Amino acid sequence: MTSQSQGIQQLLQAEKRAKDKLEEAKKRKGKRLKQAKEEATAEIDHYRLQREKDFRHKQSTIMGSQGNLSTKIDEETTAKIRDLTSNYHKNMESVIGRLLDEVYHIDPELHANYAYTI
Repeated sequence: MTSQSQGIQQLLQAEKRAKDKLEEAKKRKGKRLKQAKEEATAEIDHYRLQREKDFRHKQSTIMGSQGNLSTKIDEETTAKIRDLTSNYHKNMESVIGRLLDEVYHIDPELHANYAYTI
């Protein structure tokens, strides 16, 4: 019987070793899955950051050109307003003088359609 009980004990010990190996394998598998998940997350984050960087670069290129157009239009508008103001001040005296000449120069004459009746 001792050999039979030794056989049972050896069987139980072998079963326990197998169970321990199985638990260890499950732990390693869990660690590998966790590590793979972390690596995948890091790769996704890196890809996302790269795409966002590319997007911001393209956006700044497009918006930069629009900003340049806006600045150019503002400069042109300011220059045109400056020119108009300059022309106004330069010609104001002569226009007012001509207008006053027309008002003060009275040349009485009869209208062409006036019919003289007695």
